[in-house]
Amino acid sequence: MDELLKRASIYEYDYDGNKPRQNLVDKTSETGPYDFDERGNVTLAGITEEQQHSTTLGKPKQQKNGDEKDGGRKVETPILIAAKNGVTEMVERIMELFPVAVHDMDANKKNIVLLAVENRQTYLYEFLLKRKGMKESIFRKVDNEGNSALHLAAKLGDYKPWLIPGEALQMHWEIKWYLFVKESMQPHFFRRYNKENKTPRDIFSESHKDLVKSGGEWLKKTSESCSFVAALIATVAFSTSTTVPGGVQESTGSPTLEQRPEFRAFAIASLIALCCSVTSLVLFLSILTSRYQEQDFGKNLPRKLILALTSLFMSITSMMVTFCAAHFFVLKDKLRTIAYPVYAVTCLPVTLFALAQFPLYIDLIWATFKKVPQRGYKTSLV
Repeated sequence: MDELLKRASIYEYDYDGNKPRQNLVDKTSETGPYDFDERGNVTLAGITEEQQHSTTLGKPKQQKNGDEKDGGRKVETPILIAAKNGVTEMVERIMELFPVAVHDMDANKKNIVLLAVENRQTYLYEFLLKRKGMKESIFRKVDNEGNSALHLAAKLGDYKPWLIPGEALQMHWEIKWYLFVKESMQPHFFRRYNKENKTPRDIFSESHKDLVKSGGEWLKKTSESCSFVAALIATVAFSTSTTVPGGVQESTGSPTLEQRPEFRAFAIASLIALCCSVTSLVLFLSILTSRYQEQDFGKNLPRKLILALTSLFMSITSMMVTFCAAHFFVLKDKLRTIAYPVYAVTCLPVTLFALAQFPLYIDLIWATFKKVPQRGYKTSLV
């Protein structure tokens, strides 16, 4: 990159489409440089109609495919391509060598800020926010459709850029990205209308309808499977908490083994398992009965899911401790050396379930407490 930039010309980064055409006027024409058509309109003598359209005011004609050319140069300069793909190092280096490159725009009049926001390039956008003097210049630009950076942040593309599983968490990070861009923009951008007379809030609601629906279905399936496990643990924990290992003394009614440390571990673990399983069951039921509105995916539903999964994992752990502590009385002193591998094999199915749900739990905590979403980069095989 450094070697290529040493050989680059500043004109490759300062293209504005205003290069004049030369040798287009027929100097030998008897009528002079101007002529009149049948309708009385002024035309350039000796120039075809196609040339007239391409040279009006010396500006290039906008192409629909975004590959507009003039003099063999593409409108999409290297800094725009780097911004679209999130190559922050290349954008930074080009800005150091060619400061005027920050004003480059593609065929749709999108600069590096608009391209970074549209393609969810979070690292590049944070880098541009730290640059001094840019908020008063390139952050205020709009594209040829009147869309500001907040409009583009509200749009949902055909791909899923966020590095996180589940449609509900995708929607959660879409809300976070929209709010992050909104906080970084000027207040007058909040209700700015584009050429379609739509605000960023209108675009966000329209483009995220399908994601809200699929996110609600994903939450329902996850809550239903976890609530079934929570109900099973609550049933077992309730029956366990009412059982006293070793019985009670007939004279006093106190437990026979109450002085043993295993009995204390059994009593505390069974109570924790019951409380946590019931708590997780209630939270999962509250998720199932939610409205699944787009604003609910911002804070309400993710926090409920975090608390529900936390309670579920605590109840699973407490139930295993309860089982091991209660069964420890049965083995006596001679079989205690065999107890630990037996307990490990017995608790394996429950442990596998916890391990299967644990990555989701980590991703959920990471997505909830991280201020700016992290962009995912995956190579397509197609």
